[in-house]
Amino acid sequence: MKKYKSSKESRITITELMLPSHSNFSGKIHGGHILNLMDQIAFACASKHSGHYCVTASVNRVNFLNPVEVGELLTMKASINYTGNTSMVVGVRVEAENIQTGAVKHCNSSYFTMVAKNEEGKNTAVPGLILDTIESIRRFARSLKRQRDGRLRDSTFSSEEFKVQDYLKELVGKNAQITYQAQS
Repeated sequence: MKKYKSSKESRITITELMLPSHSNFSGKIHGGHILNLMDQIAFACASKHSGHYCVTASVNRVNFLNPVEVGELLTMKASINYTGNTSMVVGVRVEAENIQTGAVKHCNSSYFTMVAKNEEGKNTAVPGLILDTIESIRRFARSLKRQRDGRLRDSTFSSEEFKVQDYLKELVGKNAQITYQAQS
């Protein structure tokens, strides 16, 4: 196994025609179908980089920016943005192309954290990532920041650490009715 690999070595692009069987009642492609395809390409990319079977540990931020229509070509591009000891962050970009007009729209970008597994199902080491462009350094640094922010958010809002008085004022004027009464 190589000690370090370039993201170019494991990039994957997949294009698939969106069929009526993938759609909801309004003719738009189900978000769940798109997520399933995204998970598949993230798996393929991570497995290609690591040389191992990989599992999805988490998906960060799924925003459906534009609907995908029946008859459009859905293209997904995946690349490794970050490598830890046994995990990788795979960036997935989704675009839809209208076959008749050639118009392309960005539909989604998401980040999948994938973990490599050995033959016994245990976490296993992955090659590091060669950072050879400003873009690759930016993506790696963004993944580190996203991890730090996630850990801070998780600890701040854990049931042991959460302090209700710190947030009650923020809830005033929001679409919620507060009936909570502090215990004295």
